[in-house]
Amino acid sequence: MKILVAVDGSAYTKRMLAYLAAHEEWLGELHDYTVVHVVPAVPPRAAAVLDKAVLKAYYDDEAEKVLKPIRNFMGKQGLKAEFLVKVGHAADVIAASATKGKYDLLIMGSRGHGALGNLVLGSVATKVMAHCETPVLLVR
Repeated sequence: MKILVAVDGSAYTKRMLAYLAAHEEWLGELHDYTVVHVVPAVPPRAAAVLDKAVLKAYYDDEAEKVLKPIRNFMGKQGLKAEFLVKVGHAADVIAASATKGKYDLLIMGSRGHGALGNLVLGSVATKVMAHCETPVLLVR
């Protein structure tokens, strides 16, 4: 199975990884893993005055803060994964990546506000599910 794992470095990502580690059916060589992290874009006016190398270094540094522990986790589990860093709005980028990459499953952590909380606050997970053609496994 081709699995996209969306991570943001939060406690919800850690909970999702713990879930994966506790369920053998999600681990193993039968699956191809791609881990995606979306770094929020620097506002266009600020990005316009920054050197492209500085901006790229910023995005790379921010992504590495999140991905380093994920790489360690995958290594400890004996899993090989491809790591993607994207820039933009998390929900849009994750949904587009899952669809474009023709993944069989998208796994991500979620805070789990519930319906009322999502109406008021919005939710990356809710938006991903609304725009994604790929089945989504939410871990709360």
